[in-house]
Amino acid sequence: MEEQIDKDWKLKLRYGKLQTPFQHFTVLAEGIVGDLEEGFSCPTGSAWMGMKVWATDSEEAADMIQVIGENIGFTVTGKIEVYSTEPVQPPSENPHGYDIQFTPYKED
Repeated sequence: MEEQIDKDWKLKLRYGKLQTPFQHFTVLAEGIVGDLEEGFSCPTGSAWMGMKVWATDSEEAADMIQVIGENIGFTVTGKIEVYSTEPVQPPSENPHGYDIQFTPYKED
């Protein structure tokens, strides 16, 4: 049943029956992981943070990864890349981020 609901919102969005002022993006940010909030895990140090967002535009999406990152223990120190992507979750009444992931890396 859940899969049917999932298909319905995507079809409604595609054909204009579900309206939203937001666009969907995937945002990647280079930075430093510190003490992460409960529910998130990544070794401290250099990492990329990835997040899917519903935002008004790409600038807001970039701002969101910085603010949300700071709130959960990640500091953006490098590049921020924003890509227009297909949504996995439906839009809501406000801009929001979801599916936050971290990928650690070692600096040379």
